[in-house]
Amino acid sequence: MKQTVVAVVGPTAVGKTSLSVEIAKRFNGEVISGDSMQIYSGMDIGTAKITENEKQKIPHHMIDIKDPSDSFSVADFQSNVDTYINLISERNHLPIIAGGTGLYIQAALYSYNFSENKRDDSYQKNIEREIEIEGIQKVYEKLQRIDPEQAKRIHPNNVRRVIRALEVFDRTGMTMSEYHDKQRVNSPYNLILIGLEMDREMLYNRINNRVDTMLENGLLKEVKYFYEKGLEDRQSMKAIGYKELIPYFKGEKSLAESIELLKQNSRRFAKRQYTWFKNKMDVDWYSITVDSKEEKFEIILNDLAGKLKNK
Repeated sequence: MKQTVVAVVGPTAVGKTSLSVEIAKRFNGEVISGDSMQIYSGMDIGTAKITENEKQKIPHHMIDIKDPSDSFSVADFQSNVDTYINLISERNHLPIIAGGTGLYIQAALYSYNFSENKRDDSYQKNIEREIEIEGIQKVYEKLQRIDPEQAKRIHPNNVRRVIRALEVFDRTGMTMSEYHDKQRVNSPYNLILIGLEMDREMLYNRINNRVDTMLENGLLKEVKYFYEKGLEDRQSMKAIGYKELIPYFKGEKSLAESIELLKQNSRRFAKRQYTWFKNKMDVDWYSITVDSKEEKFEIILNDLAGKLKNK
């Protein structure tokens, strides 16, 4: 018998965290973070990590499980989520995944098979040498030719993901996009996918305000701490909220320029998240506003009660 899993998805700052807590309170659930950066301990402000007060005593998992110096792959995420779903289900509680990292959530919910396609260190070193000689732009243009869909999702500065996408094509003959689509078959879980969406202008205002609040709460101090620990090139510091502020500490950009870039990248990320979930997963979408949030949450909870009865 398949385990039932609820996933709350959508763009950043739309209200996924608070909805997941309300679902857990109503249906005896536990929350699994679907954010690929909230796994890092100490990186609290920049990842908008849920506070103890916001948890309202609901158990939360996949938060603060790695050191910022560690790497963490999609396959690692998938394995961890599967473990927590099993543990939560064994307690007769409802597993609720809340987050916005599209590929990670999709891989976990549809059990992508990563075992056939392990990393090839020699391939990575060859591409890294090619980047040193020709520059990242030349290598990125190769990805644009091979897999334009994936290239749109990967910034050329994200060298690790550029190399991975090229490696998948080299080893399988399929683009990363084709590889993912091939594996998007029936989920091993009874899935209920709830999506939150919001008017774009309203959402972008919320994102801008969230960045301002992060800065008031000490984001600069948080980023500076990890930068001074020498973690600039680590996976954790590639996250939005961290990478944009490093040029400020290096004297390459003004604080105002760095903050504006952070807001811009956050808005673009929200757009990419929304597009991913719209195109890749069968989600029931609910449009909310700041004023209608409580009313809309009640509708969602009532709809969910009916769906859970039928599972």
